Amino acid sequence: MPASTTLEIVDSLREIAPDAWDRLTGRHPLLSHAFLHAMHESGAACEESGWAPRYLLLRDGGTLRGAMPLYAKFHSYGEYVFDWAWADAWQRAGREYYPKLLSAIPFTPVTGGRLLAADAADRQLLIRGALQFAAESGIATVHCLFPTEGEARELEAAGCMLRQTVQFHWTNEGFATFDDFLALMNHEKRKKLKQERRKVREAGIEFIWKVGAEITDADWRFFVRCYDDTYRRHHSTPYLPLDFFLRIGRTMPDNLVLMLGMRGGDPVCAAFNVFGDEALYGRYWGTTEYVPGLHFEACYYQAIEFCIARGIGRFEGGAQGEHKLARGLMPVTTWSAHWVADPDFDRAVRKFVDHETRRMARYVSELEEHAPFREEERVELGIAGPA
Repeated sequence: MPASTTLEIVDSLREIAPDAWDRLTGRHPLLSHAFLHAMHESGAACEESGWAPRYLLLRDGGTLRGAMPLYAKFHSYGEYVFDWAWADAWQRAGREYYPKLLSAIPFTPVTGGRLLAADAADRQLLIRGALQFAAESGIATVHCLFPTEGEARELEAAGCMLRQTVQFHWTNEGFATFDDFLALMNHEKRKKLKQERRKVREAGIEFIWKVGAEITDADWRFFVRCYDDTYRRHHSTPYLPLDFFLRIGRTMPDNLVLMLGMRGGDPVCAAFNVFGDEALYGRYWGTTEYVPGLHFEACYYQAIEFCIARGIGRFEGGAQGEHKLARGLMPVTTWSAHWVADPDFDRAVRKFVDHETRRMARYVSELEEHAPFREEERVELGIAGPA
């Protein structure tokens, strides 16, 4: 490594110029300086919440040439790639699993760059730097969640094992209207989807989209009320405070949209999404009352209509949820990479991952067999199996 090239660990993005950081991310909104810094400054992802930032920076003189978002994690909440069984096995053996070193976007299961450097040699420097930092800190495992497949392969070449998970994404095939999308579906699924949308209209609910500066503080407060209630009804604790949403509302407004379900001028529900040039990312939703079909309308159909209206090519519906398949979101493989310092534990985990990978391949094939599209469209889209 040339003398002018240095690697360093920092615990905040405060001293990094937003534009210098964002140039490394390809302008991915969920990797942006604004989004990540709001996570830290709002207290959602910080030392006290078990997400201690340990960002790895690659500098050439005074120029930021590469970076890797890293956290020392003291638990496994908010990750969407589950290693609880690994942690339990390691701790039953009398060893300390936490803290672990994690490269991820907190609470956000979205694929994107984790080795933020344009040059392959620089990405290798980041990988080696992360593993060296773990070894020097006595950290037993390193995890990289939702990297691109190319990055996953680079991590594999450096000694990491790869896991696969499944998400559900919708692809815009150049549709002019929502009805154009519906025309791809078989009769049964198309009929059911129309019925769901009709029930929402019959309940007197109409949707408006608020983008960027159109979203007021009152809108954010209403959304957070719904978001908090959704988590608590599922006996869980919400990760993100109102301050986080107010911060990104000020610092990255052009990437934010709220879908508000209204009745008689009053909001009934809200769905929050982040978007960029290539994709809309479904994040959170909530409602003040139960209405049949409202969840699907707010979280999926409004998102699809927004993509069609804006010419956005992909809607990522988030982790888990086979019910998304019937709404036209298809299974997509996502990646994670894992490094284990102890050779015996590494062998045991690799055996588990090998079995898991085979199960995952069968699962994706089974999902594709239940795709909701007409037979001729299945052929066109390259989906095998019966409709």
